[in-house]
Amino acid sequence: MTRVDFYHLQKTQVEQSLPKLLEKAYATGEKILVKVGSEERVEFLNTALWTYEEQSFLPHGSHKDGNSEYQPIWLTSGNDNPNDATMLFLVDGATEDVANLNNFERIFNLFDGNSEIGLAQAREFWKQIKASGIESFYWQQDENGSWKQKA
Repeated sequence: MTRVDFYHLQKTQVEQSLPKLLEKAYATGEKILVKVGSEERVEFLNTALWTYEEQSFLPHGSHKDGNSEYQPIWLTSGNDNPNDATMLFLVDGATEDVANLNNFERIFNLFDGNSEIGLAQAREFWKQIKASGIESFYWQQDENGSWKQKA
């Protein structure tokens, strides 16, 4: 059954929050697709995931790296799923048609709570998810940057 989790960023940027969430998702052994709003941001995040912490390792790649079928985490700005991921992360305004969400077990929608555009996109996606009957959860950062589930 598909589940969508909304992550309302308020204290950190995507490049700070994404690696920690990816670490948890990667620990499940499932393949992950990270859909990014632009190709420039794909490459920025690709680099950031290699360098975000000295002691951490998240195996990943993008079309510039190739070998998508061997990558447990794949970054793209397109509509492809070349590593047959079961988890989808939507970041930087990337969207996915609600009709395609059943292709994934988990969807993580990270959005910038300090951006009116980001908030509007997240609200519209939330409405679509609710109307479709897909299970959804909402997480918001507290003043310390920790995630708190909201009703």
